[in-house]
Amino acid sequence: MTQPRQSTLSLWPIGNCQVSGLIDEEAGLVWGCVPRVDGDPVFCALLNGEKQDDGVWRFEIEGQVRSSQHYDRNTAILITRLEAEDGSAVEITDFCPRFERTGRMYRPVAYVRVVRPVAGTPRLKVKLTPMRDYGAQLAERTNGTNHIRYLIGGQPIRLSTDAPVGYILEERSYRVERDQHFFLGPDEPFSGNVRSEVRRMENETRRYWQLWSRGLATPLEWQDAVIRCAITLKLCQHEETGAIVAALTTSIPEAPGSERNWDYRYCWIRDSYYTVQALNRLGALDVLEKYLAYLRNIVDAARGGQIQPLYSVMGVAELEEGFAEHLAGYRGMGPVRVGNAAYHQVQHDCYGQIVMPTVQAFF
Repeated sequence: MTQPRQSTLSLWPIGNCQVSGLIDEEAGLVWGCVPRVDGDPVFCALLNGEKQDDGVWRFEIEGQVRSSQHYDRNTAILITRLEAEDGSAVEITDFCPRFERTGRMYRPVAYVRVVRPVAGTPRLKVKLTPMRDYGAQLAERTNGTNHIRYLIGGQPIRLSTDAPVGYILEERSYRVERDQHFFLGPDEPFSGNVRSEVRRMENETRRYWQLWSRGLATPLEWQDAVIRCAITLKLCQHEETGAIVAALTTSIPEAPGSERNWDYRYCWIRDSYYTVQALNRLGALDVLEKYLAYLRNIVDAARGGQIQPLYSVMGVAELEEGFAEHLAGYRGMGPVRVGNAAYHQVQHDCYGQIVMPTVQAFF
């Protein structure tokens, strides 16, 4: 008898400093918010209790017996290999596009996935079930010949693909005999050929991350681990404003059944200082520069008054705390909180943590 799926914290982050996602051990996109890290989690299976088929984007191959994962070296591109009992296998490449285009950083609200058959002729099922309003309901959908639209409020998203749309809509298994490309992003017609455009995005994103990693002053020992940590910290920055969030998620329990589940998708002045300090030591000055711009806006908005311990990525001061009633929580351990009442607290060390990263800009 097949065991029911359970959420796991063995997760692999992807992102582009606009959106981010968490991929589980079997290539399921189980957490992802739009249009930014503190937005509505359209992929929320991580916190959806026993309802693991809702709020997820998963690829399943018939007769699957094992999986393995690794990042493309020195990038935020994840590769998952799924193997079946008959020896067939696929590799799934996950990334969020990030590269320079026409003099600007291209970082769309988009998730890109490529499925490549690497052994035999695997049979694949695609389960794509985004939700809206913090798990309140499945997104309604419409479709065309090569796309599916998901209505998630004021900003619908569109899947453009060269895979059979009918099989995706009906969640039917089908043979995978060639590479298949999936672009889930803004609700607008996909410019160009999906296959060639997705491959170009993959190559450009790989080039960006490898170039960024080359600029790090890594130590002699543990270079791979240091670079991986640096990339992960980089993914926590919201590039538009420079804010650095404490985590990409909300309401992961501090201890089982404790109800100490907090929304950490905000910028803590203290935590962000330690992040920029670590990255500054590695020479990642781009993170520091953007964060200083965020701090200047925070200080301007305070108008000489009290500095809070945390703000939203857009610099919003009031972060009223509520509950996502439709999400059961990680493995059913609720509640799921949205917002964080810690903004009411007075923490005087915040002033020092504003001065300290500013001082680093002079050395």
